Amino acid sequence: MHQSFMMAAIEEAKKGKGNTFTNPLVGAAIVKEGKLLSLGAHLQYGESHAEVNAIQNCDSPEELFNSTLYVTLEPCNHQGKQPPCTQAIIQSGISTVVIGQLDPNPLVAGKGKEFLQNHGIKVIVGVEEEKCRALNPFYNHFFERDRPYITLKQAITLDGKISLKEGSRYSITGTEAISRVRKERGEHQGIVVGSETVLVDNPILLPDIVTNFPPVRIVLDRRGRILKNPKLNLFQTTTNPVWIFTENPKLKELFPHVTIFYTPKFSFTFFIETMRKRGVQSLYIEGGAKIHDAFLAENLWDEVISYIAPKLFGGNSPMSFHSERLVSKEQQLVFLEVEQLGKDIRVRGKRKQCSQD
Repeated sequence: MHQSFMMAAIEEAKKGKGNTFTNPLVGAAIVKEGKLLSLGAHLQYGESHAEVNAIQNCDSPEELFNSTLYVTLEPCNHQGKQPPCTQAIIQSGISTVVIGQLDPNPLVAGKGKEFLQNHGIKVIVGVEEEKCRALNPFYNHFFERDRPYITLKQAITLDGKISLKEGSRYSITGTEAISRVRKERGEHQGIVVGSETVLVDNPILLPDIVTNFPPVRIVLDRRGRILKNPKLNLFQTTTNPVWIFTENPKLKELFPHVTIFYTPKFSFTFFIETMRKRGVQSLYIEGGAKIHDAFLAENLWDEVISYIAPKLFGGNSPMSFHSERLVSKEQQLVFLEVEQLGKDIRVRGKRKQCSQD
């Protein structure tokens, strides 16, 4: 019985997809004597949480007394944009709370569970935990590993080439694959490229759907080359912010949607710390080859998505993940998905975790 009601809460949580920003997807179901009284979800960043919506959606508030609340994530016990959900639960008369997953956010992290128990509410933890965790993979990773979840994405030929020749723009994949990439952009909070990609491809780096919380477009530009080209598409499309990381102290923020992060010597420690402080929970690294290899070398990646086109370039065409770095060991993946998109193949693999990771 616990499982079926938690599954109802999980399905309800999905209604908030794309609108909760840095907040997790959360769903709730209130049950009494085997009867489902109401459902609720966190539908919008800054607005009511799932538990409160479920309580308010109950037609008869008096039925809440001695009822059971199923919630996919531990109720909060702190004052944020919304008051603590624990207080609403206690005041409603709910007597049992079934939690799918404890919240890894240090603001919550067991405090909600403890507060409820201290106020006489029975708490059960871990029902359908893996399915509850699957609602918020980036959120969980961010708080459990103290850095964003990082996806490396590439479009390559069958022989591993990313362009026909150095410094030239070439569309490797077809329209179906391109459409999927735009969808994936919208699922991440930051899109990362190097300056060479911006100068050669002149991308917009936007998702296919406009939301209230668009991803940040991030450029790693040590020399500060791209601001010398104010007509680039990144600067013309002002709906999404642009962050530029550079070692050039002369760069100035010429556009209101552009933020410059200056450091005398770029390091991934500085980059990741900036992402962490800004609350960016997921990054979609679009390249180019040296940028991809730099993240690989720093062990800053969690999955790779390769779009493989049925083409061969051969010769001295630029290779994916290429740099002058000396390689001393392999990095293994566990394949998650293989699917065909038009004439292209999409392969998604997740980093194989070692004991020291």
